[in-house]
Amino acid sequence: MTNAMHYKGYTASMVFDPEDRIIVGRVLDIDDIISFHGESVTEFESNFHAAIEGYLAASKALGSAPEKPASGKVMLRIAPEVHAAALKAAARSGTSLNKWAEGALGKAARKPATRVAVRNDG
Repeated sequence: MTNAMHYKGYTASMVFDPEDRIIVGRVLDIDDIISFHGESVTEFESNFHAAIEGYLAASKALGSAPEKPASGKVMLRIAPEVHAAALKAAARSGTSLNKWAEGALGKAARKPATRVAVRNDG
């Protein structure tokens, strides 16, 4: 059994708090903090929906886009020679291109961005 609930592309954790006798929820996979609770599953679900609707309305009122969880699907257009090299690298590592690319992207995402200085002496 999964202790999660889904609404409009968002997923909320469901944790029972025995001391307060409530179900506590938090929206997962986004940096913004959205939390709520309910005394029953029905109330929890209603409050989850209200929290998401409030988040979407607040984002719109502030003129900013609401954060959305990543789907895990990425479509890339890359040069054929880069694609071929990545296929070979994945084969050498004994993994699929998807798993190899996931590792490469994960490693690159954890590195701080560096800028290359361009000098124009002309």
